[in-house]
Amino acid sequence: MKKKVLIVEDEFIVASNLRLVLLRSDYEIIGIATSADEAEAYLQKKLPDIVLLDISLQGERSGIDIARKLQSKRIVFIYLSANSSQRVLEEAKATEPYGFLVKPFRKKDLLIMLDIAWYRYVNSIETKTNQETLLQKQLTAISEENIDGQQQLLKMARIMQSYIPFDLMMSGSRPLNTAQFNDKGYLRIGFDEYQFIEETALLAITNLKKTALSVILANTHTDINTIIYNSESAREKANIPSLQKTLTETFSLQSYLVFPVVLSNGQFFHYFFYSRQQHIHTNEHIALLNDLRTCLVALAEKIIYGAATPGLIQKVGVIRNQQGASVNYPEFRGVIGNHHLLLSALDLAAQVAPYNTSVLILGESGTGKEKLAQAIHLLSPRKNAPYIKVNCAAIPATLIESELFGHEKGAFTGAIEKRKGKFEQAEGGTIFLDEIGELSLEMQVKILRFLQEKEIQCVGGNSLIKVNVRVVAATNRNLEKAIAEGNFRLDLYYRLNVFPITLPSLKERKSDIKELAVYFAEKYCREFNKPFYGIAASMMEEMTAYHWPGNIRELENVIEQSAVLNDGQSKLELKRKLTDRNALPVSKVIKTLEDVKTAKDETEREYIISILRKADGRVRGVNGAAQLMDIKPTTLESKMIRLNIRREDL
Repeated sequence: MKKKVLIVEDEFIVASNLRLVLLRSDYEIIGIATSADEAEAYLQKKLPDIVLLDISLQGERSGIDIARKLQSKRIVFIYLSANSSQRVLEEAKATEPYGFLVKPFRKKDLLIMLDIAWYRYVNSIETKTNQETLLQKQLTAISEENIDGQQQLLKMARIMQSYIPFDLMMSGSRPLNTAQFNDKGYLRIGFDEYQFIEETALLAITNLKKTALSVILANTHTDINTIIYNSESAREKANIPSLQKTLTETFSLQSYLVFPVVLSNGQFFHYFFYSRQQHIHTNEHIALLNDLRTCLVALAEKIIYGAATPGLIQKVGVIRNQQGASVNYPEFRGVIGNHHLLLSALDLAAQVAPYNTSVLILGESGTGKEKLAQAIHLLSPRKNAPYIKVNCAAIPATLIESELFGHEKGAFTGAIEKRKGKFEQAEGGTIFLDEIGELSLEMQVKILRFLQEKEIQCVGGNSLIKVNVRVVAATNRNLEKAIAEGNFRLDLYYRLNVFPITLPSLKERKSDIKELAVYFAEKYCREFNKPFYGIAASMMEEMTAYHWPGNIRELENVIEQSAVLNDGQSKLELKRKLTDRNALPVSKVIKTLEDVKTAKDETEREYIISILRKADGRVRGVNGAAQLMDIKPTTLESKMIRLNIRREDL
């Protein structure tokens, strides 16, 4: 059956060529639109299978406006554009396109991109169906187990974590306007570690009296509809005395999803999924929960009415595996920390690992990108095949092609024999391309060709070689900025960015510094045959205050140095003061008008970021950043775009 394609392109020649190529390739064209309004008119008449969508269109609205509607309807769309500014790229990326073609493009590139986009669409549906089927079976099995409600809830929490992200999951049945607390749940404190939360635990953590909790419960509104409270709505909801306010303030939560189900007796039972991240829950999560409603009802009734052990239910404490995450995921052994941003990255890694999808790991130098890449390989079906690491920044530009793709004998001076490249060496396994942002544009084209066609050509060779390799790439560069500056290909970015994982910097997860420091200290004291008596409080205090521009790698170096200089009879201490490596050197002076402009922009950017942090990221409204700065919200938003201030900077 022919796939139906809608072309949304305001350049007549481009649109006509697209139509001709697609008709000759057995596609059905349902129309050509030159504006957003025309595109919407076509969509109302007949839904296409695929939309080729130019970003810049006639009229006030762009292709990105249409993309948002296509995204909600789950229609495959591919961007066509020569516009690669950073702002446009960020907006386009947020709509999650199935592909991106940069004008001008070849007929072959177009057809390959259409095949890839459709494959991704079909594969995503199949994967989603398989995941939902597996999840239903797992939840049904839990509800049928002869164990108490606390253990059932724990098993459910562990299973649901990969599908519905949360830092705190609560559940319970409470009639409207009652002061009785029946909720139970789990607070995530590690990758596979959870603390049981019920009335006794909550009173202990919050220092509330039972009478005060009863007052809070009496004022708590119980939602009877599924709803997501994100960012502003979560704070507004938390402004009145309520259980939600108590939980969000106690555990530093930013958003939550409420999913009520109706039990066989007509009573409501609620599942709450709280997160420390804003805008983490989506309508897709709600759709998944709706598909699982029958299983969740059965589980809720078992939790309420099943045989439970009162002593066990009232126990306050931590439910954890003896070796933390390493029991279920030994591949993450050596990944230290419990910060929610790190745990979210590990969740994503575990989720994508079983598939052949390309992965792009983002993060500053020293955050552990290589360790995460190796964990993804070890969690995949390719774990027994080769895992090849390549540092793209460490290989000279003149040698990188032969290093990656190999060469024939005599291909260049010094090529005295035929040699396989890294891609062939990784056959059946995974290749990790570290610092991929440092590749030349010429090499980027060759990497893109492999990702599209799964074949390479060695230096000096005449034939193409099919290679079965999964690509995991990493960079510490801002690729969107590199694209805007013309240093990175937009189409390669979209091929790599199918599944991005961002590792937080150490300054974003300072709560993990103590655990990391002790881990490295024990490691190096063992290595140097010295007893470990702990870390001096003054050293720990200084490390916690420091901003760590070199991240975990710098922390490890500091601990190693302290272990070397330690006398083996006392706690580790800092022998050299931690320095602010981000501070400008004294010798740096402003010499040109461009230096003045750069310094002004940097100062203004830091000032706006500090105000936004003070306003909890809010631009508008009472006590919003715009009000604090005494400027219009639209003016502030324009400044934020110009200075490239994003949510991650806050």
